[in-house]
Amino acid sequence: MKIENATVLVTGANRGLGLVFTRELLARGARKVYAGARDPATITQVGVQPLRLDVTNAREVAAAAELAPDVTLVINNAGIAQTGGFLAADSEEVTRRIFETNFFGMLSVSKAFAPILKANGGGALLNVLSVVSWISGSMAAYSASKSAAWSLTNALRLELAAQKTQVMALHMGFVDTDLARGFDAPKSSAEEIVKRALDGLESGLDEVLADERSLQVKQGLTAARPIYLPQTP
Repeated sequence: MKIENATVLVTGANRGLGLVFTRELLARGARKVYAGARDPATITQVGVQPLRLDVTNAREVAAAAELAPDVTLVINNAGIAQTGGFLAADSEEVTRRIFETNFFGMLSVSKAFAPILKANGGGALLNVLSVVSWISGSMAAYSASKSAAWSLTNALRLELAAQKTQVMALHMGFVDTDLARGFDAPKSSAEEIVKRALDGLESGLDEVLADERSLQVKQGLTAARPIYLPQTP
């Protein structure tokens, strides 16, 4: 998948990784960038086409597909997070809310745009996941949603292979954005993550491990005591 002359939809494009994706896409010569956000007035990047898109709203997803029939690349970036464990009093409510955006929103957008990608030659889906697709911690519901989104990504890759749609998973640890502002941990720059993601996409990769933390965790899945289990000191 080549970025130059591509027509791209980025969900959650008003801030964080989404905003950086729009900038880098334009810098690499994308023909058009649709910047999806719940409130198009929050889109500040010059040169993009703001698009009203709440990924949890079926009508807005359908309307976006009607308004953007020329898309060749969808970047499923929209996501929300909240700290807390599954034994918290409000865990069911929190988990449902997070899954609506991080899993069902990704599924809804992917389904709506899959026929468009097919009609435009195949194109690609780039799904923004996380290192917590494989491990859990202080954001239990977020981790579960990203695990589900990883499974969704792997299934979509199989289902869309016949129409020659590339499906790429992007994994990374903490990134220096609003989403991770409250965490005291090493963070990668959003610019570096986005560059590695788009480099991987253009190289035809199925998966990009965009930082050292994601590399370590992925390798730890096959350790004698896998990294997702409690580790002894």
